[in-house]
Amino acid sequence: MKRLSLKSKVATKISRSNREVFLRSDFEKLAGYDQVGRALRQLTSDGILVKVGYGLYAKARPNRITGKPMLSAKGGFTQVAEEALSRLGVKWEPSKSVLDYQSGSTQIPANAEVIIFERFNRRIGTEKFELQMARA
Repeated sequence: MKRLSLKSKVATKISRSNREVFLRSDFEKLAGYDQVGRALRQLTSDGILVKVGYGLYAKARPNRITGKPMLSAKGGFTQVAEEALSRLGVKWEPSKSVLDYQSGSTQIPANAEVIIFERFNRRIGTEKFELQMARA
């Protein structure tokens, strides 16, 4: 029986998961820190994942127009950013502009914004989007 490569094991775990955001530590049982990093980097270059922060990766799919990888989450970058904060254990809530939009305003917030209640100093974003954080 042929042994599976670490890259294929990680890809299988990602495809079977219902999550959109993955931490590097989600794969630490499969191999060592450096090996997992190499596998995640290969999957990122293959377009299966998109790096959204230090040790944070999100599922990706090819864009129909450009063919480049884009976030596969239904809620887009906002959903990915909120799931990333929750996965990191950060206490947060949506900002006023997001709540206004959800309550019936016709203006769509341009950037994902959240209010952070504790110390948190990480950048969460992609090439085109970046999470805007405000302190409570």
